[in-house]
Amino acid sequence: MTDFGAIGASRPLVLVGGGRMGSALLAGWLGRGLHGTAIIVVEPDTDSARRLKAENADVTVVASLKKIGREPAVVVLAVKPQVMGTVLPDAAAYPKALFISIAAGRTLDSFAQAFGAEAAIVRAMPNTPAAIGKGVSVCIASTTVSEAQRALCTTLLGAVGAVAWIDNEKLMDAVTALSGSGPAYVFYLIECMAAAGQAVGLPAELADMLARQTVAGAGALVEASEDESTATLRRNVTSPNGTTEAALNVLMGENGLAPLLRHAIEAAARRSKELSA
Repeated sequence: MTDFGAIGASRPLVLVGGGRMGSALLAGWLGRGLHGTAIIVVEPDTDSARRLKAENADVTVVASLKKIGREPAVVVLAVKPQVMGTVLPDAAAYPKALFISIAAGRTLDSFAQAFGAEAAIVRAMPNTPAAIGKGVSVCIASTTVSEAQRALCTTLLGAVGAVAWIDNEKLMDAVTALSGSGPAYVFYLIECMAAAGQAVGLPAELADMLARQTVAGAGALVEASEDESTATLRRNVTSPNGTTEAALNVLMGENGLAPLLRHAIEAAARRSKELSA
């Protein structure tokens, strides 16, 4: 059973927001052995609250942070950035909690202004594969976060995938551009592969299945081949003068995939900076 530190029925874990990412985190914590009685979900939407309660009988679901009734050990802020302003005043009533935000664009300084300079704050950027436990979260902590709190944050986010830490908050824009937005790039790649398959004569349904399974299988192979670089894996399936090499000559050309992805990620990073300004 995973060690969740100070979290318990008397000092619960409070999850603010029961949307897709919040629900994924909740499922991960319960799956790692955190008892539902140690979790309070704040979800003002009536239908979503009913769903959460129906799926997790032991978890307390309330409409507002004002209705928690106990001093939390951790408050996870899993709401959209545009909603955060309405949440922060109520969350500030619990200054002893560890605050973990997964909202894009909200800086550590903005939370310190809301919670006070002594508040322990972690800013995290997870991505959508967290929904199946295959996500990756990148975190940065305020100087007030203790080693024990950092370890607890790693445990909580590790329930839905890999966790990495950085010390320079300016890197968060690049993180957002690469891994936060990255799943959408891969989904679009699948769309493009399927469309290209149709263009060379495959039926639409078969082209879509082949594109999906090829990308999923390649990802699984990368995960299983930790001792080999992706460049090595690529070379392993590229026969000289073969079909793969013919395609790679296009993809690796001057106007190929590398510069296109670089421009795309630079655009996403610029937008991330604009949103956090």
